Amino acid sequence: MVRAYSQEHIYRHPWERVTSASWRKFADPVNKRVLSHILEVDTLDHKLDANLGKLYTTRAITIHAPGPWFVRKIIGQDICHCIESTVVDAQSRSMQLSTRNISLQNFIEVEEKIRYDPHPDNPNSWTVCKQETSIKIKPLSALASMAEKIEQKCVEKFQSNSAKGREVMERMCKYLEAEARGTTKF
Repeated sequence: MVRAYSQEHIYRHPWERVTSASWRKFADPVNKRVLSHILEVDTLDHKLDANLGKLYTTRAITIHAPGPWFVRKIIGQDICHCIESTVVDAQSRSMQLSTRNISLQNFIEVEEKIRYDPHPDNPNSWTVCKQETSIKIKPLSALASMAEKIEQKCVEKFQSNSAKGREVMERMCKYLEAEARGTTKF
């Protein structure tokens, strides 16, 4: 079984500020406390295609393994490694992120897609964020009903982490707005 959900959030900040906040959210010390499930983020590759106006990046993200504590005990691993691929299109003002786990794939598959675009009603001041996440537990047939419960717990945890991520993004946008005005307090 696969659990999937989608969310949409409107940032009342311009696209340039929101995408800048997205790049900086993992580096800020205050955000590290809020996003405590993120252990490490490393850039593996980046390429700028000047002709197309696109930036391509690949990052490795290490997180606390998703799901309830007893599942982590059963699988014997407390961390999960993920790959995030990002495409920023400066011409169309679009940023697309796709993240998937590369470890624990015998037990769980998670894919998250996030897209930031200027809001159609206020493209110079607001940004729309669309997020889609799918979670699939790969159980033994005898554990199918337990797998559904674990998937639901994972969805709840991912939704909680998404809310934390939005909180961090809002904080970073306000910081960047203050920085652009030449003030450091916000």
